[in-house]
Amino acid sequence: MSPQRERIKVLGAGIFSLILVLGVARFSYTPLLPLMQQQAGLGVAAAGWLAALNYAGYLSGALLASLISDLVLKDRLYRIGMVLAVLSTVVMGLTDNVIVWALSRFLAGLSSAAGMLFGTGLILNWLIRHNHRSELGIHFSGIGIGIAGCAAAVGLMSHWLDWREQWFAFSAIGCLLLVPALRWLPAPDRSPLTKSGQKMEDNPPSPTFMRLFMAAYFCAGFGYVVSATFIVAIINQLPGLAGQGNLVFLAIGIGAAPACINWDFIARRTGDLNALILAAVLQIIGILLPVMLGGLLASLFGALLFGGTFIGMVSLVLSMAGRYYPTRPAKMMGKMTLSYGAAQIIGPAFTGWLAARLGSYAAGLYVAAAVMAIGTVLLLLLKLVEKREAAESAAILAVCPENMGISAQGNQ
Repeated sequence: MSPQRERIKVLGAGIFSLILVLGVARFSYTPLLPLMQQQAGLGVAAAGWLAALNYAGYLSGALLASLISDLVLKDRLYRIGMVLAVLSTVVMGLTDNVIVWALSRFLAGLSSAAGMLFGTGLILNWLIRHNHRSELGIHFSGIGIGIAGCAAAVGLMSHWLDWREQWFAFSAIGCLLLVPALRWLPAPDRSPLTKSGQKMEDNPPSPTFMRLFMAAYFCAGFGYVVSATFIVAIINQLPGLAGQGNLVFLAIGIGAAPACINWDFIARRTGDLNALILAAVLQIIGILLPVMLGGLLASLFGALLFGGTFIGMVSLVLSMAGRYYPTRPAKMMGKMTLSYGAAQIIGPAFTGWLAARLGSYAAGLYVAAAVMAIGTVLLLLLKLVEKREAAESAAILAVCPENMGISAQGNQ
């Protein structure tokens, strides 16, 4: 198999795995939520708690990823997670018991972490090892395809199938996705060298940088999760937009599908942090447009902006983690996702509580935008820290010229 064909196949495994664990196992809940509320009696607060438990499962998986360094074990857990994604989807249609749903959503969150962290880490390690660009734009297109595909599927299936039958239909789709997700990802290589003979070495950021980075990523997680979970219900409650929520969710997926590839190109020109700041500002606008301007056009444009930025931020952050830790990318990815995941537990639970008190999810969007604004400020501070640390490193090299040779050798 040619190197380029092999690369496409590995990236294909990643795309299908993300469609499975995020599109089917995780985000199908969002367009099915109004249907479950109408037909299965799911309450507003319970809907928020189910989403929070899904993110709790994701956070648990992120914690596991941050503690594991062995590539073979990561590969095994990735494969278990793919199977778990299908099983947790089947369970949703087998019962209307909220406790069983809660367990299913938690396990679906675990499977999401397996795809997002273990799978992404394995693929990034493979790309670096085979001397390809350490960018994840093509890989993460699976998230946007999954979101758009779920929204389109629910829009079509709702004419003929009830909420329970649609969960079973998603389970069947999941079984088809499972085959390439498992078969196309090769067994991991634990050699310390790339295929061209270069040594793979980690270059971790400073503790100050990491603390600010994790705090900013927490804010990004909060800003993302409210729209990602409740946008269909929010749009359906806005004046004149009843029944349009699924269309807006479809627009999020359409915006997300090419987004990571676009942000890879933007980051090459502007640098990773500048790209993250731009994405955060555009995401705030996307979050606020539906509630500030109203109307279908503003909601659709806001959805395209939101979809085109939230996954771009995830892709940029996880790509940065992989470049800091090429030998064990999932380790830093796990730490960053612990921060992102904590926000994804707090966000839905808080929004569900707020909606129960105010009778609408819309207020959650204002809170999400405010938290995102704080995150943007933190990213600006991160730029100052990066600039200061680069200047300090340059000063050390100027004082100790022998270190320059060592550094040059390490970067070759």
